[in-house]
Amino acid sequence: MATELVIDTTTVVSLGATLVTLLAAYGASLRFLPRATGAKLRVLFVWHLFDALIHFIFEGSYLYNCFFTYADGQPNPSNFLNHPARAYGAAYGSSPTAKMWQEYGKADRRWMFADLTTISLELLTVFAAGFMTFAPEWLSGSQNLDTSNFMYLWVYLFFFNTLWVWIPLWVLHEAHDSIALAFKTSSLNASRGGAKKGL
Repeated sequence: MATELVIDTTTVVSLGATLVTLLAAYGASLRFLPRATGAKLRVLFVWHLFDALIHFIFEGSYLYNCFFTYADGQPNPSNFLNHPARAYGAAYGSSPTAKMWQEYGKADRRWMFADLTTISLELLTVFAAGFMTFAPEWLSGSQNLDTSNFMYLWVYLFFFNTLWVWIPLWVLHEAHDSIALAFKTSSLNASRGGAKKGL
């Protein structure tokens, strides 16, 4: 059964905040990188700053909501923070970040509540980045995901999560090429130095 696509103020503000974060990273590249910086290096700079801001601000706010946003008198089956009658997570808040996670939670409900697996992985990804929050979901049959409409499946789940797969793969490729070139240059310089000694 398809879920009706609703684009409301929270949807627009959440997507807009993501765009503003990307534009801020790009603006920082203009401010801090030399004007002659090539496109590849600028994209790498923008990606890494955007990634850091998303993890510290957006995903950090998920953790904040998990630890400090709650409703008393609600069941807490996981006994999170040793409070069996207190439910935690963005679902119980009204702040802008709680609303943002409630919106994303329409696609993946784990993000509305204090899901122990998601919290554990986010504690790592806020500091180390990564795409690993979906591994437990895939292993359990994706029971928390709602893929019934375009926005949830292709924008929230696919686009926003595969950014952290494809761009890091490209970064690894670029790093490999740079390292390979450094080894090749070093080998050429070493062989030229040996040839001069033989003269």
